[in-house]
Amino acid sequence: MQCPTCELGRRSLMATKVEGYPKKVYLKGGTLVTIRPLEPKDEVKLKEFFLSLPEEDRLFLREDVTKPEVVENFIRNLNYDVVFPLVAEYEDRIVGDATLHLSPYGWSRHVGQIRMVVAKDFQKKGLGGHFARLLVQHAMNIGLDKLVAEVVENQTGARKAFEKLGFVVEAKLKGHVKDIHGMKRDLLILSNDCSHIWESMESSMLDYNPSAGE
Repeated sequence: MQCPTCELGRRSLMATKVEGYPKKVYLKGGTLVTIRPLEPKDEVKLKEFFLSLPEEDRLFLREDVTKPEVVENFIRNLNYDVVFPLVAEYEDRIVGDATLHLSPYGWSRHVGQIRMVVAKDFQKKGLGGHFARLLVQHAMNIGLDKLVAEVVENQTGARKAFEKLGFVVEAKLKGHVKDIHGMKRDLLILSNDCSHIWESMESSMLDYNPSAGE
């Protein structure tokens, strides 16, 4: 039986999930961006962000984010207890989106899943590292033990990025994904304990400035 006191503690932590935001962080090259939780008012900006992504970056996303109803449905059902969403803003434009997906109940309530996508002109500048650090930190704050990331076989850059963060490949599902062109692809499941991922990020000295300009 699950300890009621433990569950109460978990809910209390969730109640403080947005403390410390927004955060202003420097990327490589000195660009200053703001990272904060997604809000309903961001619907138009989020649509514009997804529409701006090149096809190669949308090819393996779970849903067709170019469809307005996909974004509208996500915004309408915002629930930080189920999905904790962060966006990065630069000059009133969303340039990155990262989410921590939770299972508040059931046998995987100690596990979260990380997903992220970054605008083409903001890739390879350290934004993914900032997102990852904040999401891992949030996961630990709310009592998660393990994080999972899913990467399609062709996403070699994403796989390397997650492995650099401490994720390791645990499974390969053959033909599990159909891309936007209908082609079947293998899906890699990467994971690790939150504490190990955090230690890996610390040891790799990721480019991170947690509160510049706050």
